Amino acid sequence: MALLQIVQWDEKIDSGDVFAWRWTDAKAPARSNELGNWTQLIVQEAQEAILFRDGQALDLFGPGRYTLSTENVPVLRHLLNLPTGGESPFKAWVWFINKVNVLDVKWGTQTPILLRDPEYQVPLPVRAYGQFGIRIKESRQFLLKLAGTRTQITREDLVNSFRGLLLSRIGDMIATYISQKKISIFDISAYLQDMSDEAVEVLRPVFNEYGIESVNFFFGSINVPDDDEAVKDLKRAMSERARMDLKGYTYQQERSFDVLETAAQDAGGESGGSSLMGAGVGLGAGMGLGGAIGQMAAQMGQYVNPLGQGTQPASPTVTPSASDVSCPKCGKSCPSTSSFCPACGARLTEEQSPASTSAHKCPKCGKPCAEDSKFCPHCGLSLSCPNCGTRLEMASKFCPECGKPLLP
Repeated sequence: MALLQIVQWDEKIDSGDVFAWRWTDAKAPARSNELGNWTQLIVQEAQEAILFRDGQALDLFGPGRYTLSTENVPVLRHLLNLPTGGESPFKAWVWFINKVNVLDVKWGTQTPILLRDPEYQVPLPVRAYGQFGIRIKESRQFLLKLAGTRTQITREDLVNSFRGLLLSRIGDMIATYISQKKISIFDISAYLQDMSDEAVEVLRPVFNEYGIESVNFFFGSINVPDDDEAVKDLKRAMSERARMDLKGYTYQQERSFDVLETAAQDAGGESGGSSLMGAGVGLGAGMGLGGAIGQMAAQMGQYVNPLGQGTQPASPTVTPSASDVSCPKCGKSCPSTSSFCPACGARLTEEQSPASTSAHKCPKCGKPCAEDSKFCPHCGLSLSCPNCGTRLEMASKFCPECGKPLLP
């Protein structure tokens, strides 16, 4: 081993990708941990160097040029009990720590996180990705926590080390945020900046434990996979609801219209119209739409004939009897024995009623009766003698045949 060694950061190593690197002697890699008393240590700006031995982080050096001797490595000298000015080499690894801000560390969910959408109450697989920025704040703590048997700590090593912990905290944060804010996964893009600011505070204690300072954290996107069946079903339902909102009716009304249309198309036979009305009234009553849908179905049912031809059957024609009279108020045909119109209740005058021209009058009330009447249609008195059965021809208080009184 040469008495004069130069120990410094290898310029071939990308400082943007490597956070920590253990120095290796290019000429004698196996003896890289053997340092002499006159070894020259060069530490660049935004770097720190630490002597590392037996799993312990010992002396720390900031930016500058140092001659390693037992005078300026007091911690190591005390550990090895070396005499001041000794020429014997001592063994220790030199670690360089890169302390620049690295702002483009990528992160993302390898598999979707299952979260319940607070608006639709449906579990959905959620993906998220973005980037964050960090800086090594405590070099000793960083090495002791993460170095292990590595010869360097890269960006990839750091992401792999924190992936599980990082995604666990991020998943909990997203679930809490959308639950408290009542935000659907499909609307969360408008809140990414607020969530990014909150994520910095959530992750700060996690990084601090490893000697790392959290500079920033960004959500690039929070989304759901388009090929997931649950997502497809929900998007179809959302599209259908938006379409119905534009038309001004609900899903239940839409389904009722479909049922009525099918019933109208399938109506046939004697029960075609009645089935249509039954379907409409049933749907309307079940969904609080009985007035509108039931009436519509009834109107449609009136025009469905037994053969399903869609024409209204002719109503039977009623021919008035020759003995009937017309009501002077509404013009309806009335039985000849009626005193009042059965349609409007108007009184029928004696001139209009054929019964008024009859010679037969009730011996009790004096009202006219039809010739063949057995009882008075007005008071119910029998028009035949209860003793001999003789037909009473005129208003009389006694039977003309047997003389029996007709009235009590």
